[in-house]
Amino acid sequence: MIIIFKDKDLQQLIETGKSKKYKAIAKDKKLVQQLADTYNAMAEAENINVMAKISFLHYEKLKHSYSGKSSVRPFGKRRVERLIFTENDNKIEITILEMEDNHYGNKK
Repeated sequence: MIIIFKDKDLQQLIETGKSKKYKAIAKDKKLVQQLADTYNAMAEAENINVMAKISFLHYEKLKHSYSGKSSVRPFGKRRVERLIFTENDNKIEITILEMEDNHYGNKK
């Protein structure tokens, strides 16, 4: 899949392991590695159906205020951060919008 970043700080975190905006995550090298692994799995998936079958991504289509968007949880159930993105019509390109850390009332 083609992945286009709207959040350049998130792109920097994934590519270099460093980011001013995501300092708390950048300090934890295991989490940065998991984020990079998530990105690689998304990039290597042929389409959304393949990505949905990769269990560690925890892929889901979102509802309510995030209707029309999807998410993955790169850190699994240990943390609440999600990558929220939109999928285009042909299911080939994903635009990553943000990294949210207040899912389910931020129960960290």
